[in-house]
Amino acid sequence: MFFSGDPSTRKRVDLGGRSSKERDRQKLLEQTRLERNKRNLLRQQNSAAIKIQKCFRGRKEVEAERSKVRENFLKTYGKRCHPVDRQCFGPDSDFLRQLLFFFNPTYTTDVSVLVETCRSLLEFVRDSGDIVSLFAGTEYASNPALVRCRVKKYVHACIRAVYGNRNKLRDQLFMESEKSCTSAILLLDAVTLLIDLRLPWACSTVTYLLQSNIYSLFREIVLIGKERSFPASNRVVSSFEHVLALITSHIGQSTCTCPSVDPKCCFPSQILTIPFLWRFFPHLKEVFASPSVSRHYFHQMTLCMKDHINVLPPDIAIDLPGYAILLGNLLEVVGPAFAQPESFTMAVDFATVATFLLKALPSLQSSNMGSKEMSEDDMVIDDEQTEKVLNLGLEQQITNAIDARFLLQLTTVLLGGFSPLNGSHSGQFDEKHVAAVSAVCAFLHATFNILPLERIMTVLAYRTELVPVLWNFMKQCHENQKWSSLSEQSPYLPADAPGWLLPLSVFCPVYKHMLMIVDNEEFYEQEKPLSLKDIRCLIVILRQALWQLLWSNPTVPTNFGKSPTDIFAMKKHPLEFLQHRVCVVASELLSQLQDWNNRRQFTPPSEFHADGVNEYFISQAMMENTRANDILKQAPFLVPFTSRAKIFTSQLAAARERNGSSGLFARHRFRIRRDQILEDAFNQLNALSEEDLRGLIRVTFVNELGVEEAGIDGGGIFKDFMENITRAAFDVQYGLFKETADHLLYPNPGSGLIHDQHLQYFHFLGTILAKAMFEGILVDIPFATFFLSKLKQKYNYLNDLPSLDPELYRHLIFLKHYEGDVSDLELYFVIVNNEYGEQTEEELLPRGKSIRVTNENVITFIHLVANHRLNFQIRQQSSHFLRGFQQLIQREWIDMFNEHELQLLISGSLDGIDIDDLRAHTNYTGGYHKEHYVIDMFWEVVKSSSLENQRKFLKFVTGCSRGPLLGFKYLEPLFCIQRAGGNASDEALDRLPTSATCMNLLKFPPYRSKEQMEQKLLYAINADAGFDLS
Repeated sequence: MFFSGDPSTRKRVDLGGRSSKERDRQKLLEQTRLERNKRNLLRQQNSAAIKIQKCFRGRKEVEAERSKVRENFLKTYGKRCHPVDRQCFGPDSDFLRQLLFFFNPTYTTDVSVLVETCRSLLEFVRDSGDIVSLFAGTEYASNPALVRCRVKKYVHACIRAVYGNRNKLRDQLFMESEKSCTSAILLLDAVTLLIDLRLPWACSTVTYLLQSNIYSLFREIVLIGKERSFPASNRVVSSFEHVLALITSHIGQSTCTCPSVDPKCCFPSQILTIPFLWRFFPHLKEVFASPSVSRHYFHQMTLCMKDHINVLPPDIAIDLPGYAILLGNLLEVVGPAFAQPESFTMAVDFATVATFLLKALPSLQSSNMGSKEMSEDDMVIDDEQTEKVLNLGLEQQITNAIDARFLLQLTTVLLGGFSPLNGSHSGQFDEKHVAAVSAVCAFLHATFNILPLERIMTVLAYRTELVPVLWNFMKQCHENQKWSSLSEQSPYLPADAPGWLLPLSVFCPVYKHMLMIVDNEEFYEQEKPLSLKDIRCLIVILRQALWQLLWSNPTVPTNFGKSPTDIFAMKKHPLEFLQHRVCVVASELLSQLQDWNNRRQFTPPSEFHADGVNEYFISQAMMENTRANDILKQAPFLVPFTSRAKIFTSQLAAARERNGSSGLFARHRFRIRRDQILEDAFNQLNALSEEDLRGLIRVTFVNELGVEEAGIDGGGIFKDFMENITRAAFDVQYGLFKETADHLLYPNPGSGLIHDQHLQYFHFLGTILAKAMFEGILVDIPFATFFLSKLKQKYNYLNDLPSLDPELYRHLIFLKHYEGDVSDLELYFVIVNNEYGEQTEEELLPRGKSIRVTNENVITFIHLVANHRLNFQIRQQSSHFLRGFQQLIQREWIDMFNEHELQLLISGSLDGIDIDDLRAHTNYTGGYHKEHYVIDMFWEVVKSSSLENQRKFLKFVTGCSRGPLLGFKYLEPLFCIQRAGGNASDEALDRLPTSATCMNLLKFPPYRSKEQMEQKLLYAINADAGFDLS
């Protein structure tokens, strides 16, 4: 190498930051640690091997000793134990000590010896009646520990003998002990004798059995015995059932001192999870239903129910899960337990347990019979959401148990002590009140999501105090702002959850069901079930709850719970599912209350509007897939009608723009004869496709002389056409529609007797009405509310009947409140239809002619009659009308409005035309301006005209007799007055006013006097000359 010129030697630096000595030290320490762990593992293996060998040798020696003792025992006493006397059971005898030492239930000889011992024991006790002296000698207190030890081991040996030979003895296990002395019965009778609660060793013996997991042995015995047929339920109690009942009931006694045992080994987890248990053990059912026993076990289950998956034994079969079996058995036995006095605490515990079990249930087949098949979008691949199907018999056990009587008992026990009239004036509810409301609401909330609602709603609504008690609780909480007391004390809600969630989830559907059955007199006059003042308070509570859940503090996705996997949502996200459920039921109830308010106003319509609706919300609601837009679909009443109408108008404008309806050139031109307007329109409009219907249509009228009118359709002639066609088609003289006493239109049930093509005409009329709404044209057609509900695909109820047939409604209400025997009136489930003099009878039920109306079924009869008149008779006409209507108007657009608001969309306000609003939104041209003297006179003439002439004037200048729904600000284009006639010569002033309806333009000469102006204007608007004047 060459010399670099640098005499210093550079050190080698380790960039890792450690020297080589440090790396070697770390390696040495790691190697030492591994060797130390290896030596420790070897020592543990050697120690374990020694223990195993020691245990094996010990057991082998014990077994050899047992064989030696067994051999000596048999030499002394023999297999039949003939030399055995009373002294053999005493504390100084070796008989029991030796027997219990070598006994093995798998040895036939040992079992035979034990059976003979039991036989002798039973005989000695039968002779003397003193079992304590038999085991303890003259003084029990001198050696109690030895006696207790021998007795408990003796009892355990008897049960092990039965369990070990359960397959051989299964035909004997459930026989009546009084008629047989078989081996199984002798063993079990001895157990029954020794665990009597009156004996001093009873508690220690039962404790020993429970700690030895005796219920798991009983479970295996029962499951083996279930394979054979049992005697009838009215049989004498078998020895096995007696033993099971004694041990089960022992724990609930006041004198019992037994400590708690592992929940996995207790009676509920091992025995109550046997399918259809009470069919085989009716006596055990009576024992369990006793107050002390049921109270103890329900409380025990409450403490461990949240971990029921880890407590219950493995499922017997896929369709027989343990939690479902437990629920079925508890529901079947709890009725007799509720009948006992002072069962409130037990009912709270039961509701807690049953709620958790109901939430674990899969959806029941009986509640899904009418549901639609799952769509591809709703299919879930996740294994966790693979739906289980319950055994049909088990499902029937559960559904049959939750019947009217059970619900009445449960709600009476939980809520019966709280008067619906007496509230807590301080707003503070005691723990008992909160526990009752929390328990009943949680149970019913879970039940509503499992069972078909029609089975239970009527009972809850009319046979319990659920609605008034819940309302009193909710009202007090609302007025005193104490909702948090429920969430803080309830085990079903997080402490920070709104306290109104649970009560509303139950109150809303039950009260909604009541409103479907209640009549107008009860609601408005008698104010049942709630006063109108209370209903106004309820509206505030519901409105605030909905707004908080949907907008202020949204926690639930807007599409949550919309698929058939609701049951999984309830299990996986219980709080979110509860919030979603409250959103749904509160929205439905508020919508129904709004309907009642529309029939007869008891509160201002603005009370239904949320306080937080602002311009930002409206702008968001106009856009798809936003939370505000979803709120508009789910709870539209929270938004003022004018805001919803603006959104609807913008949706229609966007749809017209997409389909070119706002263009200048029309795809289709109709040639319509004025004297044949309905037939021509029917033939030409039906030939168009759905896409063409959305496009621009222009009309040319032909007058009575067969000459085309001179007007050019720029939109005004089409408006006139729509107004004329609707007036002709919906005229009652044509026979397609009838009118109520209030002159409201509804489909004629007998339209088929007049027109062969009546259903096609209803489809056509639905299309006509939809086209008018699509183009923003208001038509003067007053529909009956019960028919408008069909456009929303809603069902009509009794309270809608007065608008159709007030006389029939009065008769039905008389029948509803009839105090005598209804059967004396000789009414049957038949209704007579009278159409154009032709009378026909229709049965309201199968074989209705032979079913008499009685006090029991009169409510059903009343609602069937109302259903027939309001729904059934017009179902075909309404269905075809709806199909035509939905060709142009989407259902989600209409769902934003109730029936009253829908009528406003169709016809506008019934109030007069606002001339001041029209004047404020009018343009002027040709020399006119808003302060011109002719203009001042003009508005004075129009304002002083009658309402009829004002409507004729509006039709003359715009083509429609009604103004825009939201005011003349939204008239497109704005109304304009143009000076006509040039100079003010006499010839020019003799002209009539003319108009261009396509541009909403009035061509108005400058008349000199108000009288001349009024005369010319009235002549023009009443000439009815079509468009020839133009």
